[in-house]
Amino acid sequence: MPRDGRGGAPGVDPQQLWLTPGQPRRGRKPAYSREAITAAAVALADAEGLDAVTMRKVAAQVGAGVMSLYSYAPDKETLLHLMVDHVSGELLPTDTLTGDWRADLKAIARLQRAHMLRHPWLPAALSTRRVPGPNTLAFLEHVLTALRPTGLDGRAKLEIFAQLTAFVAGHVAHEIAQATASQSPDRAAAEARYLATVAAEGHHPELAEALSAPGRPLTPEATFTRFLNRLIDGLDTD
Repeated sequence: MPRDGRGGAPGVDPQQLWLTPGQPRRGRKPAYSREAITAAAVALADAEGLDAVTMRKVAAQVGAGVMSLYSYAPDKETLLHLMVDHVSGELLPTDTLTGDWRADLKAIARLQRAHMLRHPWLPAALSTRRVPGPNTLAFLEHVLTALRPTGLDGRAKLEIFAQLTAFVAGHVAHEIAQATASQSPDRAAAEARYLATVAAEGHHPELAEALSAPGRPLTPEATFTRFLNRLIDGLDTD
């Protein structure tokens, strides 16, 4: 949360952002829309990363002048809000809730993971508080409905949603980094030799014991499932 204690990023007015039409009020009808601009920014981030998203590049994508974009998104921070909510429209599940809140929450987390892997820039974008738009609010409503059987109060449900999203975002960011590192077999082998040497010196007996334990499936899906089960199964509903 910003230091001034207000929700959202400084300069972003949630009412103006989400409750007003997404096009300039004056002048002739433009050849593009806020939706098109946001979609172009998302495509750019998917292809080249979040740092590649600049007002100039987005303008080039839609064939607009840079200055005209500021009528829709006055700065990159506002554009990020639009991008996050735009892709959140993909999160609306088609399956109905089962009533088993732990199972439903795990399904929601798997949906979030797949979503963030499709948009690798999302974990970084979510690290800053965002003003929830209509798509994000619809997904939040789904999560809160899944948590209804817990009997928790509303504040606790919101905390669980935040905890789950932070877990998935952190895990996906690590997963992407690991996938990049694994493309260098020499580096992975060097790290394994280093840990084996440290463990053999006898100064870290707990680490040595941990490294000697039987291996577990190391596929990204299996690892995510283990971590997720520990998180969800251990949630306190008292």
